[in-house]
Amino acid sequence: MSGHEIDIACSDGTFTGYLATPESGSGPGIIVIQEIFGVNQGIRQMCADYAAQGYVALAPDLFWRQEPGIQLTDQAEAEWARAFELFQSFDLDKGVDDLNATLEHLRGLSECTGKAGCVGFCLGGQLAYLMACRTMINAAASYYGVYIQDYIAEAANIGQPLILHVAEKDEFVPPEAQKIMADGLQENPLVTLHNYPNDDHAFARVGGNHYNAASAQAANDRTLQLFPTNLS
Repeated sequence: MSGHEIDIACSDGTFTGYLATPESGSGPGIIVIQEIFGVNQGIRQMCADYAAQGYVALAPDLFWRQEPGIQLTDQAEAEWARAFELFQSFDLDKGVDDLNATLEHLRGLSECTGKAGCVGFCLGGQLAYLMACRTMINAAASYYGVYIQDYIAEAANIGQPLILHVAEKDEFVPPEAQKIMADGLQENPLVTLHNYPNDDHAFARVGGNHYNAASAQAANDRTLQLFPTNLS
């Protein structure tokens, strides 16, 4: 398996993405959607991990309009401050457009067998939800997505399987927001919410303050059960 940067064209220009391919040379596609830290080492490792599972994994640089190539960590206060600046000035609709361009690009690669899913974390979790609402993604997995409650009306548009990993003690997704999500999604048989009662935001971020290996493993296993069924 190997990883490298590629160019992705959209209506507004060109941005980069990190692509990891399986040893077999081909497989279904997975878009790995970044947190607020950019396409950093953690996201690149996730691409490698999905490639090891037989997927063609692509992580687009969604902050390219603000600062191309940004790679931050969660280890320093200054990096957190910059990450929140980028998050606050991020154009969500443009981000979905860029992800849709990424989806088209991924499906057009010779390495990709055709179908493609997405997995996202934090901001990426919100975007994974919106991908399920607004695009022809074949399956989506959202980890502790933020502000999904503000877009719950779009749930009526979901036509492919979506799973959401919800940290019940999420400092950025309070109980009232979780209730709006649960109430708004419960009638759609394509949507499954998995709750993690004792976990805070970013419980699956390796090395993070709230990392919980057992919960992360459970969430990752559920995600890996979603994709083979819907991407083959």
